[in-house]
Amino acid sequence: MSEQALTLQDSAELDTFIDHLWLEDGLSKNTLDSYRLDLNAFALWITTQNKALLTVEQADIQQYLAVKFPLSKPRSISRLIASLRRFYRYLMRENKITLDPTIQIQSPKLPRSLPKSLSEDEVLALLNAPNIDDPIGMRDRAMLELLYACGLRVTELVGVKVTEVSLSDGVVRVTGKGSKTRLVPMGEEAVDWISRYLSEARPAIMQKRLCDALFVTKRGDEMTRQAFWYLIKRYALLAGITKHLSPHVLRHAFATHLLNHGADLRVVQMLLGHSDISTTQIYTHVARERLKKLHSVHHPRG
Repeated sequence: MSEQALTLQDSAELDTFIDHLWLEDGLSKNTLDSYRLDLNAFALWITTQNKALLTVEQADIQQYLAVKFPLSKPRSISRLIASLRRFYRYLMRENKITLDPTIQIQSPKLPRSLPKSLSEDEVLALLNAPNIDDPIGMRDRAMLELLYACGLRVTELVGVKVTEVSLSDGVVRVTGKGSKTRLVPMGEEAVDWISRYLSEARPAIMQKRLCDALFVTKRGDEMTRQAFWYLIKRYALLAGITKHLSPHVLRHAFATHLLNHGADLRVVQMLLGHSDISTTQIYTHVARERLKKLHSVHHPRG
């Protein structure tokens, strides 16, 4: 059966979701293709059951998994379930469905992979990449500094309003997933760059136009996720960083570097805005890998 057998609505829902993944997390083409492959196959099967993606129930997913299990490896099944779970959680957040059909679906137990990150030297090179003699470059430096200093999601970064930044207290109010707000300390470096941006660069960019967003474009509008995603890719090239880079990688670097320097996991959880500590615990594996390497290099019996 070909992709053309999808209904227009199902096809549109999948396209919107894949675009969301690309803009929100900056996932690689291979990862996006994997999501699309899994979800396309499921959507095609659902049409044979005279159903649409928005009307799927738990029993439908269980039936589909029963068909796939004998033909697939555990890792493929785990990836499929992860794709379905993320898709339906996205639909829940967008208020397109009222019940998540994947909520009681269990995944095969697999070892967790480590999130990609940057070294501290790579982060420094990235932060130094913008030309701060130009107002736009100053804006970009301030954005990168705030992103790394606070471990923000890209949607949180571009959504910050001028009124949500307190330079005197050194904190920024962030609106995260589920419209939950949290106060995140910025640190002296980020406070300094935000202060310089607000006094020097932002007025030059705005030219007396009005916008409540902290970070604005040449046209005086709020910065978009897509525009910032392109910016960070460009600065990665200028910084000589060859590994795949997205705004989310800086979030990983934020958490990893905090733990490497002795931060408590609960504190990192609070700063990242994770509702569940289990989401944050992946970073303990990152720190543990670093400790193993340090031990092997420096211990006489390493």
